[in-house]
Amino acid sequence: MFEFKIIRNHEDEIQYIETRLTGQALLSNPKLNKGCAFTQEEREIFNLIGLLPHQVETLEQQVARMYVQYHEHHTNLGKNIYLNVLHDYNETLFYKLISEHLEEMLPIIYTPTVGEAVQRFSLEHRKPKGLYISYCDRHQIDEILDNRLPPEVDLTVVTDGEAVLGIGDQGIGGINISNAKLMVYTLCGGINPHRVLPIQLDVGTNNSHLLNDPMYLGWRHERITGQEYDDFIDAFVQTLTKKFPNIMLHWEDVGRDNARRILSHYRDKICTLNGDMQTTGVVALSAVLAAVAANGLPLRDHRIVIMGAGTAGVGIADQIYGAMRRAGLSNEQARERLWLLDRQGLLMNNMSLLPFQQDYARRPEEVRGWELHDPHYIGLYDVVKNLKPTILIGCSTVAGAFTEEIIKMMASHVERPIIMPLSNPTSLSEAKPENLIEWTEGKAIIATGSPFPDVRYQDKWYRVAQCNNALAFPGIGLGVIAAKAKLITDDMLWAATHALSECSPAKHDKMSPLLPKLSETKMVSFQVALAVAEQARKEGVTDVPDHVNLKEVIKKLVWEPKYYPYHKV
Repeated sequence: MFEFKIIRNHEDEIQYIETRLTGQALLSNPKLNKGCAFTQEEREIFNLIGLLPHQVETLEQQVARMYVQYHEHHTNLGKNIYLNVLHDYNETLFYKLISEHLEEMLPIIYTPTVGEAVQRFSLEHRKPKGLYISYCDRHQIDEILDNRLPPEVDLTVVTDGEAVLGIGDQGIGGINISNAKLMVYTLCGGINPHRVLPIQLDVGTNNSHLLNDPMYLGWRHERITGQEYDDFIDAFVQTLTKKFPNIMLHWEDVGRDNARRILSHYRDKICTLNGDMQTTGVVALSAVLAAVAANGLPLRDHRIVIMGAGTAGVGIADQIYGAMRRAGLSNEQARERLWLLDRQGLLMNNMSLLPFQQDYARRPEEVRGWELHDPHYIGLYDVVKNLKPTILIGCSTVAGAFTEEIIKMMASHVERPIIMPLSNPTSLSEAKPENLIEWTEGKAIIATGSPFPDVRYQDKWYRVAQCNNALAFPGIGLGVIAAKAKLITDDMLWAATHALSECSPAKHDKMSPLLPKLSETKMVSFQVALAVAEQARKEGVTDVPDHVNLKEVIKKLVWEPKYYPYHKV
């Protein structure tokens, strides 16, 4: 449990922190350690004399030193490890450093570099963070949750590590995803890092490399499936929500066979969210809405092709489908405008599909008369040639899938094609922005999933909008916590989408990027949080009364990295 207590005044502002820890125990606690920023008086009171160099520093001086050290590492993975070691040592300094260099460092602690960290988890294992709940310990879930560090938990990010980014089953290395997500919640949304909990559900792995690796730290067993898996998940959810009735449960990187089923089963019972399906959909739809405004063609008139029909692709389709229904289209009309492809090509209703894909399957008569290269496989080239889409979205993790031939063919039918290669990491992106701009002679409206540098074409610079869900989920979480929401509804997600799209630079200049810069996420998250909280109250999924000013509640919730005076208990 925590070894400190925050003392506030009647305005709910922190005055000082009380702790009984002293000496090395205090320096070893990353939530309390201030390093050389401990004052001389604090050093005497807490038995730190001689344990620290003489100089007393400010937080700003420490940030400057850490920034120099950061640049002594010459690989992204090395920088990721450095920052995570700093997090293990001094959380306040960690968050302050990154918050001042957010655009530079967010891709290091989050996507795409976190994918490398996940793969090397068992080789780079450091100070444990969060909880590991193994299937072998399924009868001790209550005891494991009692072993957590924070006494109160507002938010948890849970993974089973089966579908990490574009690199697949990584077993318990997925805990690095849970940790990274929570870091982003704090950096971009101001969520209090002392009230969050990363959790790894260890249900085995089907990654043969990990199963045969003597250094792998997880349960060396093939993944459990079926009823055993569902029973384990249910035991976990029931125990967690009984212990924390108001917790927000964020699922991340759960395999596509399980993600939709888990979400559908629990979303009307508890406050839960699937990051891959819902927040990816929110930020993608926000980019689409901004692109549609720049393109000039109403959303209801677009023809949309999504390559990749996993949890992310179908999640994006779901959000766009909902927006089209809101635009006045019928269920059938909205479905007609969404065409999804997976490994087996265009989804057809005579294929063996996963349940969540079936709503987007096409009938054979819909493609009758199409010119096909192979009558037994309808690929992306065939769909673009025959359908003439106006929007092309990639969630396939097939690098280079958006070829020059396909893009030029699409652009020949559309004045300003909307093209969004969203796969992570960068190496798996369906296309590079510089190629898309060149192939469309600068006309393409682009958003990517991974960060790309600005592109220069014909003496003009183009900033490439990153469709990063860090623009969405931190604000959603902040709004849910502020409203103490009991559920996360479709209308709350729509409120988040609309709020984010309103922050688009393209709303004011059609040639501007579709989404704000990552350095603006704090501002964006506040707008998203307010929209989510107000919608929750409107729908009656919160007990916050009407007279409470939600804007002020959110402001008071936002955590900032700063040092406070310490008093000894």
